[in-house]
Amino acid sequence: MEVIVTLLLLCPFVFFTTVTADNVCNRPELGPNIEVDGLQRYFSPGMELVLSCALGHTPVLGPRQIVCGASGQWTKTKLICMPKRCPYPDPLANGEMYILFGPSTAVCQADGTWSTAVPECKPVLCGLAPIPKFGMIIYDNKIRGNTTDYGVTGTYRCLPPYVLIGNPRAECTASGTWTETPECRVVSCPPPGNIERGYMSIDEERDYDFTETVKYGCNGDYVLEGSLQIVCQRDGRWSEKPSCKAPCSVGIQRGRIIYKGRKLWIKDLRPNRILHKDTVSVYCMDKARKCGFTVPTQCFDGTLQIPECFEEPGSVEYNLRSGSLPSEIKQC
Repeated sequence: MEVIVTLLLLCPFVFFTTVTADNVCNRPELGPNIEVDGLQRYFSPGMELVLSCALGHTPVLGPRQIVCGASGQWTKTKLICMPKRCPYPDPLANGEMYILFGPSTAVCQADGTWSTAVPECKPVLCGLAPIPKFGMIIYDNKIRGNTTDYGVTGTYRCLPPYVLIGNPRAECTASGTWTETPECRVVSCPPPGNIERGYMSIDEERDYDFTETVKYGCNGDYVLEGSLQIVCQRDGRWSEKPSCKAPCSVGIQRGRIIYKGRKLWIKDLRPNRILHKDTVSVYCMDKARKCGFTVPTQCFDGTLQIPECFEEPGSVEYNLRSGSLPSEIKQC
């Protein structure tokens, strides 16, 4: 009888423990940025949890409490935690022609405020433009005092015989400094020397100053190609020299040509010479149509190419039957 009583006393305890373990709630799984206090993992039916949002987030909708039900499930919630937003930052006054004093960046913080106050912009000023040795500057606007405003410009000049090397324009920049200052130097060029088959207007073995010029010409029937004169440049070098191009002789013994609008027998071209870039036309025969036609060719520095269609007549044909030559018959 004693044993039976003991079992009866224990059974209620065992039954109660089993029912309680099946109905507890586990720690809830919540949406992003939703938090609960504490580290408790299991909750009895009827227990209430207060929900909150992570730092930098604001609660939207609700409810903000959930309850552990008898079935071991938490009640539902539509709580959403949205990131906090900062108001649009205040505009930066005078933010283009001025220097920034204060932080150049700001961060939107978790409490919905900006990390720093709006910085201050002060006018950009430069001192007077630096002057190169043996030089000067001419400001585009009248300057008063020893400071200049951002955007002020000017032009550098050098005292003769010095030459400006670098950018002649100057400007007060947004950093409060002037653009790079040029230099004033004495520039000269060595004696330029003559050109082949030509002559110089000045032939002196001396140095020539910046912008000095020397003229060239060609001997005889040679033709000058390029600029008539060269100039001493600011880099101490002469501009490109011209050259003298040779005339050409017309390599035909018998026949007729057209030169400078005149129809000539080759023997009447005296001297037998045409100038560089001049054009002469020779006569060719169209044998199928039995007519003549002209083909132009140009002299280039002593070379004159005779067209392949030209056939030089023999002496008998040239002297006794000249009327049958391509230049004398009907033209195509």
